[in-house]
Amino acid sequence: MKPTDKFSGKANVYSRSRPSYPNEYIDYLLSVNSLNETSRVADIGSGTGILTRQLLERNVSVLAVEPNNDMRTKAEQELQRFEQFTSIKGSAEETTLPDDSVDLVIAAQAFHWFDQEKFKLECNRILKQEGKVALVWNSRDFKSPLIKENVEIFKKYCPNFYGFSGGIGEGEEVFNQFYRDGQYELKRFPNDLVMGFEGFLGRNLSASYSLEESDDEYQHFVEAITILFEKYSHNGKIVMPNFTRSYLGKV
Repeated sequence: MKPTDKFSGKANVYSRSRPSYPNEYIDYLLSVNSLNETSRVADIGSGTGILTRQLLERNVSVLAVEPNNDMRTKAEQELQRFEQFTSIKGSAEETTLPDDSVDLVIAAQAFHWFDQEKFKLECNRILKQEGKVALVWNSRDFKSPLIKENVEIFKKYCPNFYGFSGGIGEGEEVFNQFYRDGQYELKRFPNDLVMGFEGFLGRNLSASYSLEESDDEYQHFVEAITILFEKYSHNGKIVMPNFTRSYLGKV
């Protein structure tokens, strides 16, 4: 299956269950990149528009580039009321955007799906001279017993599970190779997630590697997730230790 097809059929659960980004991160993005109502941001691999929405709410114009039809259509349905929202069928490697046209390129929960060299070339083409690239993930805290047990469930039932965020961790050489001269700013923002059972189940089912109802082990997978929720929840809520990690630099 092509990476662009991995989220087909998951747009609704993705939109409902995936977390947004901390206000402190949005503040940081706007401040360090001097973004305002005249700025244009390209959100590459924009999915259902989770980060796109947060930028639009700050009056920034966003070009949301998404190759998956289901995800892009969901974003269009949710965000069409924003005048500064533009939906584009394109990919990280071929955005279709004009040369020197954007102030910032951002990829949220998406960089690990890209052909990174081709994406780098595309960023250089579409960015204005001083423009930067921001890569961001909402990441689970592996110090947590809950997260560790969640990982074991994925390993047991999901044959396409190779690690969260495509297995890209904080210290990966890939960032040194991607950013110009290996220079970038790494920031972490607390972003623990509090959710009920439906939210927790949806968070697990929205993963690209998660099972679908037609899979043989689907019911066993859901049962394991249910037991995990019951073990760690309190008064019907569970806290998933999470943080937002951001990389920013020129390419």
